[in-house]
Amino acid sequence: MARTRRLIKESLSLVDAVTELKDARIPQSSTNPELNELIENKPRIILLNKCDLADEKTTKEWISFYESQGHVCLAADCRTGRGLGAYRGAVNKVLKDKIALNAEKGMAGKALRIMVVGIPNTGKSSFINRMAGGGKAKVEDRAGVTRHNKWYVIGNGLELLDTPGVLWPKFDDHQAAQRLAFTGAINDDVLDIEALAMLLLEYLHEAYPQALTARYKINLPEGTEGRILLEELGRKRGMLVSGGEVNTERAAITLLDEFRSGKLGTAGRRLGD
Repeated sequence: MARTRRLIKESLSLVDAVTELKDARIPQSSTNPELNELIENKPRIILLNKCDLADEKTTKEWISFYESQGHVCLAADCRTGRGLGAYRGAVNKVLKDKIALNAEKGMAGKALRIMVVGIPNTGKSSFINRMAGGGKAKVEDRAGVTRHNKWYVIGNGLELLDTPGVLWPKFDDHQAAQRLAFTGAINDDVLDIEALAMLLLEYLHEAYPQALTARYKINLPEGTEGRILLEELGRKRGMLVSGGEVNTERAAITLLDEFRSGKLGTAGRRLGD
């Protein structure tokens, strides 16, 4: 991550403002505390992405909070484009002085350059694709897809600089790390997938038991251990191996994939953030 931080730092002089993407379900946990220092005093737009998966009332409260700190904040679903119609207006708002100065210098209409930052899997590539009309940046539901800084001319007088997602090198907040793992911000290759799925199931069983019943037909008593919940999920989905045992790895992968793609409905809209 040192290289990513260096790329961001070195590129700041090339841009007029920064757009920081956060996961609307976990705005606090999906904020790298080092970004404030890296971004310095650049005007900033905060984009709460995946708002379709988040609690609407809570998202409005987060928008009010960030605006009280002097930032412009929008809620959006970058895959569908919901909420992005207000983005250009947000840019004009945070860069009104820059736009006026350009006009005074006879450079009215000069392209405004925006750096797009955020931790992995918050939707930076989806945002750029949507703004550019599709197909411009690689999009995958896993962490670490963007490897280098890259410019995108998206029209309407805007240019976006995509940057690799940057996680902090050490997690002091165990709960924040857990929420990031649930949403896919931490690469699954470095995690115990089955243990993670058990933790997520315990959380969902307590907070959204109806979602587990609707999706997986799980209807077990309150306080059931994650191991039992995972086995029940696999059994209901027919994920059995020889001897009738449950393939818990397959069950874990299914749960995490479906949770991250929003197939569990309203489940996980807050995640404790």
